[in-house]
Amino acid sequence: MARPSPSPSLLVLAAVAAAVCLAQPGAADLKVGYYASTCPNVEAIVRGVVQQKMQATIRTIGSTIRLFFHDCFVEGCDGSVLIESTPGNQAEKDASDNKSLAFEGFDTVRSAKAAVEAACPDTVSCADVLALATRDAIAMSGGPFFPMELGRLDGLSSTASSVPGQLPEPNQTMDQLLAVFKAHGLNMSDLVALSAAHSVGLAHCSKFSDRLYKHRPGKPTDPTLNPKYARFLESKCPDGGPDNLVLMDQASPAELDNQYYRNLQDGGGLLGSDELLYTDNRTRPMVDALANSTAAFYKAFADAIVRLGRVGVKSGRRGNIRKQCDVFN
Repeated sequence: MARPSPSPSLLVLAAVAAAVCLAQPGAADLKVGYYASTCPNVEAIVRGVVQQKMQATIRTIGSTIRLFFHDCFVEGCDGSVLIESTPGNQAEKDASDNKSLAFEGFDTVRSAKAAVEAACPDTVSCADVLALATRDAIAMSGGPFFPMELGRLDGLSSTASSVPGQLPEPNQTMDQLLAVFKAHGLNMSDLVALSAAHSVGLAHCSKFSDRLYKHRPGKPTDPTLNPKYARFLESKCPDGGPDNLVLMDQASPAELDNQYYRNLQDGGGLLGSDELLYTDNRTRPMVDALANSTAAFYKAFADAIVRLGRVGVKSGRRGNIRKQCDVFN
C-alpha cells in the first residue's frame, strides 16, 4: 500500500507546534552540545549507566521513557517528578496518576546523575540527565538515535496537586487527548508518534479491564479488540482478579518499533487510547503511514521527543542544578 502524504493542514499544525514550543520561556536556551566545554563526557557517562541498567532488566526501557513523559507533562521538563515527598509536601511522584511509575526509571536517573556528579560536580541538571537517559533507552531498544537538546534547569517545586488533568488517560476521547497535548504545545502528529512508546511498556489490568468486561451493557467486550487478543488478555486479567502487569506489545516487547502501529491495525492496542488512534479517522492515516515505514516512524518519533523536551523548560531564576535528583538543594 502506498504511503499517504501528510495533509497540508497537518504540516501547518506541526510547524505551529514547533514554533510554540520554541517560544516557551527557557526553550530557546536549549542546544545540542550544551555541555561540550563544561562536561564533555556527560553523554557517554549517561549512556553507560543506561546500558548497564537495561542489561539488568527490560523494565528499564519503558520506565525511563515514561518518566520523561510524566515529567514534561507536569510543570514542564524540569525533573520535578523525581522529587521525594516530605512531611510538609506531597510531591508529584506520589500523585495518583504517577504512582504506577516504576522504580527502574527513577533508579536509572539516580545512578546516572551520581556518575555525572562524580565527573562534573554541580554542572548537569537532573532534567538533562533524564532527557539523555530517555534518548539512550529509545536508541538502545531499537528506536532512533538523535541529538538531544540540553540546557534545562531543575524546577524549584514539586506538588501532587499540580498533576491532575495534565496527563493523558487511557479512557479519554480523541478530543480530550488532543486537548491535553495542545495544552502542552503539542499536536496530533505528536500524539500519534509519542504513543509508540507503549511498545516497550507494561500496563496494569485496571487500566484496560473495562474493555474486557464492562464496555457497555449487553456487550461487555470492546468490539475494537481483536477477539483472540481479548481472550489472551482475559487469561492475564480475570474479572475481579489481581491487578497484574501486562506487556503492551506482545510481539516485540523489548523493541521500540513500529510494530506498535501494526498491532493497532490488527485490533491489538492494549489501552482504549491506543486503539482509538486507529479507529478515529483523523489519526488513522498517520497510523497506517508509520506502520508501513520504519524510516517515517524514526523521524516522527525523534521529532516528537525533541518537541516534548522543550515543554516548560526552566531557565534563569526559575530553576537550578540539583546535587541530588530526589531532594531540593
